[in-house]
Amino acid sequence: MSRPARAVIHLDALKHNYRLAKSLSGKGKALAVVKADAYGHGAIPCARSLSEEADGFAVACIEEALELRAAGISNRLLILEGFFDQSELIDVASESLDIVVHNPEQIKQLEQTPLEKPIRVWLKMDSGMHRVGILPGHYREAWTRLEQLPWVSEILLMTHLSCADQTDTGYTRQQLEVFEQHTLGLPGERSIANSAGLIHCASARADWSRPGLMLYGASPFDHCHDIEARLRPVMALHSAIINIKEVPAGSPVGYAGTAVTNKTTRLGVIAMGYADGYPLAPNGTPVLVNGQSVPLTGRVSMDMLTVDLSEMADVKVGDPVLLWGKDLPVVEVARYAGTIPYQLFCNINRVPLSYQHSASKEVV
Repeated sequence: MSRPARAVIHLDALKHNYRLAKSLSGKGKALAVVKADAYGHGAIPCARSLSEEADGFAVACIEEALELRAAGISNRLLILEGFFDQSELIDVASESLDIVVHNPEQIKQLEQTPLEKPIRVWLKMDSGMHRVGILPGHYREAWTRLEQLPWVSEILLMTHLSCADQTDTGYTRQQLEVFEQHTLGLPGERSIANSAGLIHCASARADWSRPGLMLYGASPFDHCHDIEARLRPVMALHSAIINIKEVPAGSPVGYAGTAVTNKTTRLGVIAMGYADGYPLAPNGTPVLVNGQSVPLTGRVSMDMLTVDLSEMADVKVGDPVLLWGKDLPVVEVARYAGTIPYQLFCNINRVPLSYQHSASKEVV
């Protein structure tokens, strides 16, 4: 028997979440963000699942884009970081890829590289995140330079919100005002909202949205939000109990003895650790064994973690464990671990993925 750790990816849930994102977009279109291997869910299977209804996909770099094209994904495909080297522009044109342009050097390289096939450019403004993007005062000049290039067929206007996941929307409103002011009168479709902006900020819902985390069934907010009830978790991280023992009061558990039993305690060991992508979560983090919540006990190690089974006398070796999924939201685990669900998903490693298209059909 193989090691029981595995992740099941529910593709019907992915479709549900994309349709929810589309409904929030109103008349706008939605690019499904599948960068970083679809946030650890598998970019190719996820893109194939959505290909018949997605308005397009977004990835981080050309390697991710070419992987999808090679897999037969023909939908509109945007490279969010644009290109890193002039030589990439040949493939950008030949594979009909859209690119984000976010700095003057990219514009200069585009000017120096006539392309036989015109490309679409998404011109990104730094409206206040201060990561990448053309500064507002130089945005019109950048647009003019691109507009003069015959190998640029269309320019879309784009920015990114840094604080849309926060309750106080003051800075988001400021970013929207900056973007509006410095694009006023410029032609072209606009793209503003990520998942948080799409959910929480109606004024950020422009011609194109870019939902990412919400597609995978997790809320982008670090506080409880009613969107959690409308999303369906896509990934279920499973394992099993591989050992059970009873130890007396005063027994240290795991590396460095970070937990010490205060009574006779029944401990269960689970085949799951930080090498699989499970976080270094603290004592008390919930884990579901046979559908019942039990607390994590002791430090998470590379391949294993331990839970307190004292309240579950009937558990035996081989019984199923859920680390996160439908009945244990990844957001809850992330909050215990002091991190974000993005990181938990993207850190999944070594765990085999299987894909379930419906309640009754699973494809490995």
